[in-house]
Amino acid sequence: MTPFRLTRTVRRRSLALVAGLLLFAPNPAATANAATANAATANAATVVTVRMQQARSTRQTKRPTPKKKKAPAKRSSRSARAGRPRAPVVPVLRFTSPRSDAALTSDLTTLLSSRTRNGAWGAMVVSITRGDTLFAHGADSKMVPASTMKLFTSAIAFEKLGPEHTFSTDVLRDGPLEVNGVVRGNLVLRGDGDPSLSPRFVRGGPDASMTMLARFVAGAGITRVTGDLVADASALEMRGIPEGWLTRYAGAGYAAPFSALTLNENIVIVGVTAGGVGGAGKVFLEPATRGLTITNTVRTVAGSRTRISARRAGNDRVVVSGTIGARAGTVRYQLVVGDPATFTGGAFRAALEEQGITVDGALRAGRTPENATLVTGLPSPPLARLISTMNRESINIFAELLFRGAARGPDKRTVGSAENASATLNDFMVRQVGASPDAVRVTDGSGLSVLDRVTPRALVQLLAHAHRAPWGSAFHASLPVAGESELLRNRMRATPAQGNLHAKTGTTNDVIGLSGYVTAENGEILAFAFLYNGKDRWHARETIDAMGPTLAAFSRQ
Repeated sequence: MTPFRLTRTVRRRSLALVAGLLLFAPNPAATANAATANAATANAATVVTVRMQQARSTRQTKRPTPKKKKAPAKRSSRSARAGRPRAPVVPVLRFTSPRSDAALTSDLTTLLSSRTRNGAWGAMVVSITRGDTLFAHGADSKMVPASTMKLFTSAIAFEKLGPEHTFSTDVLRDGPLEVNGVVRGNLVLRGDGDPSLSPRFVRGGPDASMTMLARFVAGAGITRVTGDLVADASALEMRGIPEGWLTRYAGAGYAAPFSALTLNENIVIVGVTAGGVGGAGKVFLEPATRGLTITNTVRTVAGSRTRISARRAGNDRVVVSGTIGARAGTVRYQLVVGDPATFTGGAFRAALEEQGITVDGALRAGRTPENATLVTGLPSPPLARLISTMNRESINIFAELLFRGAARGPDKRTVGSAENASATLNDFMVRQVGASPDAVRVTDGSGLSVLDRVTPRALVQLLAHAHRAPWGSAFHASLPVAGESELLRNRMRATPAQGNLHAKTGTTNDVIGLSGYVTAENGEILAFAFLYNGKDRWHARETIDAMGPTLAAFSRQ
């Protein structure tokens, strides 16, 4: 099956052009006989669309110049361009339909070398069905994985916790609860590294998660706390920014700091509403939190034009300035929080107040006393759903929390740190997956770190292991689908890969990657890893989007 049909004229000339330009060298093994050579040549013609433009000569009849003088006619844009040299036509990369192992190797090799102008490639394809390697190019090169790193995070989370595992954000008290609803002591909000405390999973807006938890506390009969509200984020390491994240990421929503107490992916919305003309604008936060103070110098002006600056000053203050038009309505801005635990604890305190529960003491960070009594808790959705959301939308903060949560394990006796998680991953890869001890070296779980290094071979070995694992179906289902969902929705459409290829993307300024599964035309399940490190990432993406359908169209006897 070929992706397009050549016209009679193009069909007659394209084979000569392909051979002449050496766009696609025939497979050496295919020259054994004439029939095989012809098949390889015909298959090669589908690699590129040869757009031949035939020169058209047109005769222009000169009209006699009228005796009466006229203003000179303007030169048309078409005639102005007539003498300019035309830019060379760049053929579009197309997938092929290889019919043998050798043809697949030849086709993928040509695609890898036909477009990108710099950088390095690492690629590997194996047949999980037959157990053999179909293609390898730089398979043991140590490369920056970008978000394909999330495949490793998914695997160790599934392996250590299981697809049905849930996290729980708990509320505890360290003093007695009297019959009148007064807690004689402190109230503790204990984090478990749950990434789901957000509108993605809890309906009702940014305040919904803490509102629900506060209602549970009210339902337990608590009306007042004489002590402090303690925010316990000790389940995970205190360093909220992983090693290897660039400073230019700071303040970006995709690089928000993580914490065992994470709320709304540690993003706060700053809302501004106009007051009367000449008066102050009104500023509010979503979610409402006692962990941040607001400095507001916004003034209301006539009209609807708005000029607002919203920024964070330190970890505990939001500064909002500028002007807002009286007819502008409400405008909202997004800020990354600096201290997630205090932000989350402050949101919980605000939610308690809304439920009529007062806390006499301060909001502070601390640890849960050993003798504390559980009041209530808010569980997360199952891990399989969290990982599906992480992979399909490539959410970095989910990956950082789940990476460390896997290291912590179901018994929760170990602190969830990047160091422990990396050791857990390496042990898993060597002992269970069979990878080389130095094949995976990482400092985070999302792939945003520029220090991460993995090999394409390790990625493919992981995919093969996951396919056979008890949690393999959940792992497979978590991946975007070519031409249909999330980050692959607009890629490889109208090709054999659409609805077939399931894979995790990886994209930064210097990385393009894709790794996952595809079913070949003859029914074989293939695992593949394509990684490019370099500056020519748009051409690299084009190359990957030709190789994916080529795997889907592959068949062999």
